[in-house]
Amino acid sequence: MDEIVVSTVVYLPTEDVYDFLVDFPRYANYSKHLQDVTQRGDGGSGTRYALHFSWWKLTYTAHSEVTELDPPNRIEWQIVKDIHAQGRWRVEALDTLPDAAPNDAETACRVFFEVSYDADSADKDSINLPRFVSFGWVIDKLKPALQTEAERIVERIVEDLEGRRRSVELTVERRTV
Repeated sequence: MDEIVVSTVVYLPTEDVYDFLVDFPRYANYSKHLQDVTQRGDGGSGTRYALHFSWWKLTYTAHSEVTELDPPNRIEWQIVKDIHAQGRWRVEALDTLPDAAPNDAETACRVFFEVSYDADSADKDSINLPRFVSFGWVIDKLKPALQTEAERIVERIVEDLEGRRRSVELTVERRTV
C-alpha cells in the first residue's frame, strides 16, 4: 500500500473545518481532474459518491463510500470498486496558535488529508486505455499526479475556508506501508 498524507494549519475552529470538509460534492471545485461528483445518500455514513475524473486522455469514475464520521474530528471513506483504496480527513485542534498565525487568528487546527491505495489491486479492465499505452505506464504517471492533486486540494480548501489567499505551508509524507 502506498500512502500520501498532506497536512496544514487552518485558522478556524475544528467544527467549522469539519462541516466544510464533509461536503464531498464541493471537491470538484478544488481538483484539476475531478470534473463532477454525484451523491447517493444524505452525506452521512453509507453515502456513496461517483467521482468523475478526467486526466490526460483518460476518463474514470471512482465509486466511494463514507464509512465513518466522527464529528468534528474525522471523516473516513473507501473506494468500493476497481481498486483497494481508502482515506480520511482528520481535524485536530491546536492548543496554541503557531508563530506564523495571521494577526486576526483566534484559533487554529491542523487538517490532515490521508489516502492509502494499492496500485497493484487496480482492475486493469476498468480503464479503456489508448492503443499502445500500458497500464503500468499509466500507474507510474498517476502516482506523482495523486500527490500533486492532494496538495492542490488542501491549498484551495484552506483559501475557501479562511476566505482569503495566503501562503499555505504543507507537510507532505509519502509512505509505503
